[in-house]
Amino acid sequence: MPTLFRAGPYRFFCYAGDRDEPPHVHVERDDNEIKFWLKPIRLQKNKGFNTIEINRIQKLVEENQRQLLEAWNDFFDIGDT
Repeated sequence: MPTLFRAGPYRFFCYAGDRDEPPHVHVERDDNEIKFWLKPIRLQKNKGFNTIEINRIQKLVEENQRQLLEAWNDFFDIGDT
């Protein structure tokens, strides 16, 4: 599970087995985890985060979309898309 980005208490990562899915990011804090698609950005799954934190995390994803996509592409050895 490579870490793509960190912001405060949040760790943004992907699973090695995620290669066949569209670019996305998992975010965890404590026992909570959320998943956002990156192109376009949209919530895919949430386990434990409340609405306030979902909005906070989504804003972080939006602000760092380019960096997250580059990290995804680098990890999976994919050319720019």
